[in-house]
Amino acid sequence: MPDIAKTILVVDDDPGHRAMLRTILGGWGYDVAEAADGQEGVEKVSDRCYDLVLMDVRMVKLSGLDALPEIKRFNPAIPVIIMTAYSSVETAVDALKKGAYDYLTKPLDFDELRMVIERAMDHSRLKEENRALKESLGAGFDTGEIIGRSEAMVNLLETVAMVAPTEAAVLIAGESGTGKELLATAIHRNSPRRDAPFIKVNCAAITETLLESELFGHEKGAFTGADRRKEGRFALAHKGSIFLDEISEMSVAMQAKLLRVLQEKEIQRVGGEQVLKVDVRVIAATNRDLKAQIEQGAFREDLYYRLNVVTLPVPALRERRDDIPLLAQYFLDRFAEKNRKKMKGFSPQAMDRIMRYEWPGNVRELMNALERCVILSRGEYVSETDLPLSIQSDLHPTEDQAPIETETTPVELSLEEVEKKTVLATLEASKGNKSETARRLGITRRTLHKKLKKYGVM
Repeated sequence: MPDIAKTILVVDDDPGHRAMLRTILGGWGYDVAEAADGQEGVEKVSDRCYDLVLMDVRMVKLSGLDALPEIKRFNPAIPVIIMTAYSSVETAVDALKKGAYDYLTKPLDFDELRMVIERAMDHSRLKEENRALKESLGAGFDTGEIIGRSEAMVNLLETVAMVAPTEAAVLIAGESGTGKELLATAIHRNSPRRDAPFIKVNCAAITETLLESELFGHEKGAFTGADRRKEGRFALAHKGSIFLDEISEMSVAMQAKLLRVLQEKEIQRVGGEQVLKVDVRVIAATNRDLKAQIEQGAFREDLYYRLNVVTLPVPALRERRDDIPLLAQYFLDRFAEKNRKKMKGFSPQAMDRIMRYEWPGNVRELMNALERCVILSRGEYVSETDLPLSIQSDLHPTEDQAPIETETTPVELSLEEVEKKTVLATLEASKGNKSETARRLGITRRTLHKKLKKYGVM
């Protein structure tokens, strides 16, 4: 139930259907306004602001498809969900092209209706929160691919907005997979150096013998295999920024050479004598406690203070659980588009598992898990069984997922009768939830609807 009542405008020329929706939506905590045809719906939207429009396609005075662009003209941000008894692909595509948020077929599946409405409301709220966040950060602030509306992330981005325009060295600290590179990118994009190069170096991925050459370059003949002069990453980043990821993996000897570059703002290629001036802003990142590394003699204290002008601690995903549904939907949409699959969201059971999981691999683990879900899912919603086994904390069937029991089937029953018994038994085991029934049977909701209609139970 919504925390603050939202108002839904129901546009339908069937009084009985409007009355039914008024009762259902009211029971879910929404305020409901009504319009008896498309023209009245357009007029109502032009008079006041609604949080969502639920509109039929076939209406006498003005159809839903004709009213849709008019509604969007008055309020482009309002989500419009189309209802149709004519479940043709052409109608759905036409509605989506004209700006519909989603479409549902009649008779409505109320579980799906509620899920789609909640998802639409969340989407609208997210857009408003992102707009407010950008206003608070400044009109020109570019958050890039950073996603988050939790208090921890808002506070972090506000600090980034203050730090980015300066020349200060920045140390980003956080567990692996938390998005430190995205934060470094946001710092560069919002700095005066945004039009200059942004060079990234993963210190853990380059061997110690090659790291000096990678950072500072080398002359021809400096070592075996050096058949030509090579410019280093610092030279390539001149006038821009360099991101030194996993800085704690750098050897102490290499740290001394890096410290000199930061102090003198000059480099020498390996095997060369020429001193080159460089103007580079350094952004470093670590997943380790550098103070502990200093005590162990594994990290230079003077380099730490040179890098640590400003520290940005990135929270682990378990510390910003408010962002998990938002990130999950973002990755679902992203991978669904990439794999050319139509997916709308998550079943309540799946989202419950996702929210309860500790995510030791942070955002990177969530991203990988959602890519797997998209590839393996057979329906439009990610179900609990689509999730990796590590996220399914209870692998045994719960009461709601008890094995389906059917009567012993006599051999003389036809295949159609066996199918009917199986479908009805699954529906009963799913407690009447048609979406869950379809998922368990491995069929679409529309196929299930046709079968139930044929059995006379609709």
